[in-house]
Amino acid sequence: MVDVAWLGHACFTLEEGKRLIFDPFRDVGLPEPKVKADIILCSHSHSDHNNVRPVRHERSIVLEGFGGVKDVDGISIKGINTFHDEAKGSARGKNTIYVVGFGGLSFCHLGDLGHILTPSQIDEVGPVQVLFLPIGGYYTIGPVEARKVMESLRPPVTIPMHYRIPGMSSIFDSLITLDDFIRREDNVKRLDGPRFTINKENLPEEPTLIIPKLS
Repeated sequence: MVDVAWLGHACFTLEEGKRLIFDPFRDVGLPEPKVKADIILCSHSHSDHNNVRPVRHERSIVLEGFGGVKDVDGISIKGINTFHDEAKGSARGKNTIYVVGFGGLSFCHLGDLGHILTPSQIDEVGPVQVLFLPIGGYYTIGPVEARKVMESLRPPVTIPMHYRIPGMSSIFDSLITLDDFIRREDNVKRLDGPRFTINKENLPEEPTLIIPKLS
């Protein structure tokens, strides 16, 4: 059983024995994550995705801009090189997608993906059960592109991220809100808090959007 927690923005933790964190942030207006993690994955070098210092301990493994496959204490980590924009990185640089085998499930964190995935990238990602999907636009893909990516990967669970919420700095005012992404026909599960648990046995039968709520 994997415990999943949203710490805000594009930052999530996975925990089952070991704790892994994606894209710890600073300078977004929200409290910085301070939970210590054994594995720290940063999709790119911008400060709202690579604030390693407060979540690192002396034995932490930190990966940023990693391409390839790596085994860390029995956890499979695949880094897929993509771009932060639609111009092959000329506007905002590179981005790394991480596919993590954790607790018997495959989790995919898209970071600040700025373009629709190519067929070869879709194949490289492979089957995933839980997708962390940026939807905010401007800095990442927006709602239309995000939905195309989601439909191309077809995960049972999608967790939208990197959208505008109360408390964020004004520099993120251009991001869309969650309601700009959700459609009437979507199967949506809204949580009362930032955490939930998941395993193979409790995956939804129909594609589902899970929406954590910050405390």
